[in-house]
Amino acid sequence: MDQLLITAASGMKARTDSLDMLANNMANSGTTGFKADREFYNLYEQSLPTVERQYTDFSQGQLLQTGNPLNVALNGKGFFALNAPSGIVYTRAGDFRVSAANQLETKDGYTLRNALDNGKPILVDPLQTVDIAKDGIVRQAGQELGQIEIAQPSSPTDTLKKLGSTYFALIDKNGTVPTATATTEVLQGQVELSNVPVGDSAVKLVSIMRQFEMMQKAINLGTEMNKQAITDVAKPS
Repeated sequence: MDQLLITAASGMKARTDSLDMLANNMANSGTTGFKADREFYNLYEQSLPTVERQYTDFSQGQLLQTGNPLNVALNGKGFFALNAPSGIVYTRAGDFRVSAANQLETKDGYTLRNALDNGKPILVDPLQTVDIAKDGIVRQAGQELGQIEIAQPSSPTDTLKKLGSTYFALIDKNGTVPTATATTEVLQGQVELSNVPVGDSAVKLVSIMRQFEMMQKAINLGTEMNKQAITDVAKPS
């Protein structure tokens, strides 16, 4: 009976973690460039899946035309490389802006790295239209200002960790990330949407809640059985 309680309690903890993960995914379903977290299931115990680990799904989200010249999406593998206070970070969220210092940056103030100038910020004239080619070259009035640095880790799942909703950093701070191949296109006037499958997530949410309720009932049953056993032992013979 004690084993029943231990198994059910452990299962409830695992399902709570799953609910937290799903809730975060669904809350960010409208966040540009967000990558969903998922679970890797290994074995089944007591008819319930055992979560071996959680991982980030780096599959590409749908691309949305916005018409905003400072919106940029990546079609293919890779990440925008950014200068942040903590060092170089990476993102798929391409909703950029021009800073007060006339630099291309994210809404959090992280500057886009110039691949042609050792990662320095890309300077632009805020009064002129910004043109971005598919190879990431940034131009204004026909003049080349730099090239957006696109990084492509060989295995993002093993080398990157999440920082907030849309940023990533290297797990190994001393590691390096190669640049993306020519097959990755930089598309101006578009953004990449979240890759969270809202419908599937809602179905899974209901399933996990039912599993949670089932284990809660098992705990209640085990508790009642223990109470009954104690009562039976206490009865005079």
